[in-house]
Amino acid sequence: MSSSYLIALGSNRRHRVFGRPREVVRAAMEELAALGTVTGRSSVFSTDPIGPAQRRFANAALVIESEYDPLALLAGLKHIEREFGRRTGRRWGDRVLDLDIVLWSGGKFASHTLTIPHDEFRLRDFVLRPAKMIAPNWRDPVTGLTIRQLSARA
Repeated sequence: MSSSYLIALGSNRRHRVFGRPREVVRAAMEELAALGTVTGRSSVFSTDPIGPAQRRFANAALVIESEYDPLALLAGLKHIEREFGRRTGRRWGDRVLDLDIVLWSGGKFASHTLTIPHDEFRLRDFVLRPAKMIAPNWRDPVTGLTIRQLSARA
């Protein structure tokens, strides 16, 4: 049985092959098709860094239909991050690629490695703005608000 997932993408470091962060995000969107069928892609936005990150980010969102359960999809996302050169490091630091599961059609999910919905997505314009382009009516299973409503509050 297939599920829908809303994935947030971000980059603020150059990649030796793909180039600038904007191109890294676009290349990652193509790579995500290996995990299912991409049914929606936002534009790529330039956003200010948060935390200790120093460089501006390129951010986007996509919707993917996948046969993978949440933990298997997370493993696939982490594999793609590593393929793009992502290394573990400090939280909110500069990174070549960051892929997060924000929402899924199954509602809430929690394990020791993954929480859906993503804990802080409701406060992050860099997630809500691209998500609103492709999934404005998806509802947060915690608040019951749509992405459009959450975006208006952010």
